[in-house]
Amino acid sequence: MTSAPRRGQCGVDGTRGVPSVTEGQGMAESPQTTQQPDYPENIDAAVLKIAGVVILGVIMSILDITVVNVALPTFQEEFGSASDPLEYSHVAWTVTAYTLALATVIPMTGWAADRFGPKRLFMVAIGLFTAGSVLCATAQDINTLIAFRVLQGLGGGMIMPLGMTIMTRAAGPRRMGRLMAILGIPMLLGPILGPIVGGWLIENASWHWIFLINLPIGLATLVYAWFALPSDRPEPSESFDFVGMLLLSPGLALFLFGVSSIPEKGTVADPRVWVSMLAGALLMLAFVWHSFRPQHPLLDLRLFRNRNLTLSVIVMFLFVAAFFGSLLLVPTYFQQVRGESTFNAGLLVAPQGLGAMVTMPIAGRLVDRIPVGRIVPFGLLGILAGMFPLTQITSETDYWKIVLALFVMGLGMGGTMMPMFTSALKSLTHQEVARGTTLININQQIASSVGVAVMSVLLTNWLPPQRIWYAVVGSWENPGLVTQLGGQGVVDGFLAEAGDAFASTFWVAWVLVLLTLIPVAFLPRRREESRMLDTEAPTGAAAAPPPH
Repeated sequence: MTSAPRRGQCGVDGTRGVPSVTEGQGMAESPQTTQQPDYPENIDAAVLKIAGVVILGVIMSILDITVVNVALPTFQEEFGSASDPLEYSHVAWTVTAYTLALATVIPMTGWAADRFGPKRLFMVAIGLFTAGSVLCATAQDINTLIAFRVLQGLGGGMIMPLGMTIMTRAAGPRRMGRLMAILGIPMLLGPILGPIVGGWLIENASWHWIFLINLPIGLATLVYAWFALPSDRPEPSESFDFVGMLLLSPGLALFLFGVSSIPEKGTVADPRVWVSMLAGALLMLAFVWHSFRPQHPLLDLRLFRNRNLTLSVIVMFLFVAAFFGSLLLVPTYFQQVRGESTFNAGLLVAPQGLGAMVTMPIAGRLVDRIPVGRIVPFGLLGILAGMFPLTQITSETDYWKIVLALFVMGLGMGGTMMPMFTSALKSLTHQEVARGTTLININQQIASSVGVAVMSVLLTNWLPPQRIWYAVVGSWENPGLVTQLGGQGVVDGFLAEAGDAFASTFWVAWVLVLLTLIPVAFLPRRREESRMLDTEAPTGAAAAPPPH
């Protein structure tokens, strides 16, 4: 007898195959009786091809965030002049505008992936990002560049959540940890390679090439995606939540705008900071009230009923705020306190990425077999052990001590981040994956922005007075400033004070990582079956018999 086709199944092509609610009976399968497709245990060539597409896109978008950071002084020189100087705070909006566009578009990604299909939307995102990159390279003034960065961000904001959705559906539950570990590599390499690549391109070509380099990569990714990604089979059953979009996207943008303005203003009391944050928070609270009304909200907060997802989001918020906030401190320390070039600072930070690359594949393989609650605590302890020497940093600390500390931090990072992502996604059903990745990415974006703002404000307040500190930093390239400041002894005193400021800021980050151990203690310590192949069922429905 020929077996009936299976619907709802999450295969490499993203189509459905698990038996759903039996027509006319109001019955759904139970996880115990669900017939799962025969996924191989190892990562096969078909899945690796899909992973290659996603990694190319993710590398491009993440590198762009960090590459532009090193170009800010260059933008000041190119778009300003002695008679009409350009303030650093104005130039910094080339970074902030991209981040705000990223946060604005992420909430729509889950719905759009279900409505139009992840392959089609992924290619649109890559196309938008590439077009925005080329336009950025043609900018004639700073305001035009900021506007084109917004276009870039609209594409870049969709790449990561779509990539996670595509890879999750391709991997299946038994291989997801290993495949998510592969996706984590560009997330770690971006902040490390960005300053190196950006510094090299600016020194050996021009600032235009930090954007133009995305053109060949983007075109290659589009061609690769056309052939490698499986065809979409979208099911446009959900209506778009326009009210939610009008509440959440502006709310996120305003809140992050206020947070991003804190380092520039130096205080939360400035109207630009608190008014933006308050208006954004009110809009987001209104969205929370609204989100439980429609059947398919823009951001499905009902997913927080899932205990594992909730714990993962809390852990990732604390961890990302502490780790990524402190991530910017190290290259800044090397450049401003030790006088290293951008290129050399990037090389000195590289051991952190190397450490993560050692443990991430191991953690990815373990999380497919061992409960996440028995993996993540060791990763966090590694980060705490590596970050502690940085809390003792001075203006004369030996480089080998810093590099070793960064390597140990990287080992811990590799054992923390991707297992947390995997734990959250494995607890979701097939239909919830796109919405879950959207929720996780918004959480990460907010946490990163908050962490960077907090660390920047603390460091700025603890550094020597701004006017003096700019002169001290400038003395690395202009020795004449040493005399104006009162001699080398005075400069060394300011550098020592700056070293203490960095150490105090690292203390704050270390305490935040320590606090992360509290929610980590509640992560599952027993093996739990993945729900990725389940379909959503009415509460209390009886189990349907498996198909014959």
